Amino acid sequence: MPVLSSTRRSPTDGAAVWLWPGRALYAGPSLRLGPHSGAVACLAVGVDAPFTVQPAAGGGARARTALIAPRVRHRLTAYGDRMVFLYLDPGSADDRACRTRFRGGEETVLTGHRHEEDLLGGAAELSSRTPLPRVASWVARATGHAGTRHAEPRIMAATRRLLDADRPLPAAPLAAELGLSQSRFLRLFRDGTGTSYRRFRLWAQMHRAARALAAGHNLTRAAAEGHFASPSHLSTAFHAMFGLTPSALLSQDLTIICLDPTPRALT
Repeated sequence: MPVLSSTRRSPTDGAAVWLWPGRALYAGPSLRLGPHSGAVACLAVGVDAPFTVQPAAGGGARARTALIAPRVRHRLTAYGDRMVFLYLDPGSADDRACRTRFRGGEETVLTGHRHEEDLLGGAAELSSRTPLPRVASWVARATGHAGTRHAEPRIMAATRRLLDADRPLPAAPLAAELGLSQSRFLRLFRDGTGTSYRRFRLWAQMHRAARALAAGHNLTRAAAEGHFASPSHLSTAFHAMFGLTPSALLSQDLTIICLDPTPRALT
């Protein structure tokens, strides 16, 4: 799992973000967000104390671990200093497997991970200095997804092209480049990555923007590197995806760690 780029924005451990194409992990101070929603599923872990999740539709739950479904507007109130958030592409193998790990709650907010004590212990150790195999092991324990399926070489090549492309890549020319019809390419892509080409391309754009930020560039450069029209376009897309703005993260003492896709990460 090679690191594509990583930088320390502060001499303290502060907060850390690990980003793969298809998932993201945050460990650090609770972000004190107001009511919000994102396009991805969010596994929330109260590292040192419980938290409450209150969906806008009503109800609520107090928990140490909860899985919040995509597009569920909610307020999360943390009673401790640190939280871990694992963001998963909706409908991915990670997301589907993670849902089976919870014991209770409603469909939109599941609570009580079956391995909660293990997750809490591991979450307390997550920082920018945590060895990457230990981070990956924690994610695998959280999702319950072993990642045994492997994408075929042409699809792995396509994911690499998306991450490294210097311009937006529509599906048709990339399919032709790989000697596939567009329909065949799109089917193979979903089979190999667990998500649609459009969704993966957005993750790849975020990945490119994060790599620029990790290298010390500003949001203007990050937006350009990620093929966003402007910094505001990047901020809007990021907010729609994760339910918070890039500036909310960058206001922390943040370390950004961008990771190369692997068959385990893709399935």
